Amino acid sequence: MIDRFGRTIDYLRMSVTDRCNLRCQYCMPEGLARLLRHEEILSFEEIVEVARTAVGMGFTKVRLTGGEPLVRRDIEQLVAMLAKIEGIEDLAMSTNGILLDDYAAVLAAAGLHRVNISLDSMDPEHYAQMTGGGDLQRVLAGIEAAREARLVPIKLNCVVTESSTEPDALAVARFARDNGLEARFIHMMDLATGKFFVVEGGVGGDCPRCNRVRLSSDGMVRPCLFSNLAFSVRELGVSQALEQAIWEKPAAGGPCTHNWMHGIGG
Repeated sequence: MIDRFGRTIDYLRMSVTDRCNLRCQYCMPEGLARLLRHEEILSFEEIVEVARTAVGMGFTKVRLTGGEPLVRRDIEQLVAMLAKIEGIEDLAMSTNGILLDDYAAVLAAAGLHRVNISLDSMDPEHYAQMTGGGDLQRVLAGIEAAREARLVPIKLNCVVTESSTEPDALAVARFARDNGLEARFIHMMDLATGKFFVVEGGVGGDCPRCNRVRLSSDGMVRPCLFSNLAFSVRELGVSQALEQAIWEKPAAGGPCTHNWMHGIGG
């Protein structure tokens, strides 16, 4: 579909849960708003209905996000259901990689094409500090498992405070280069003030080229991460929610107070 500003919208990011097994400082800080109740979370059938409807409207790319999508029970079943939808050309997942060693082969067999993996530091102690106790070795094992399962190209998402020349970012870049991976550097964002930057090595944050809308795990279609606009697939129906989100998608992001990074998938 084409929005009011002539952008082709063909990319749907779908959050399957607001839960996560890490507590990254920039995503799930202390004092976080309440987590969703079980009945508020979309079922697999509802998620598939949204994806199938979106494909019928011209979407070709689907990415599963969270929270952490691998903490959603039976996530491989959802992947298999989505993989059967004709018209999805790119079925991907963003993950922190902690559980990927256990899931990579299963996800590939279910039909997942590729993964993006969060990796903010190559220093085990600093990684644990940044993620609230995460184990870097488990992430590295997950990366290797994804490589063996051919979930490629594997992209590493590294959050930076100021610049991709920071020591942690440089170490991630070296690791990516030495292992045939792609590194993307995401500058620290602030939803409340509308502060964001174009992703280095990617296209996120480049508003004139934006081709995406997001489905939060409670069924709200959000036209922009940096906007309070949201349209419920349960209240409006899937088609109307998607159409309104695309039509009202803003020219550029701005301050917002109703989004939360762990629930919309970044």
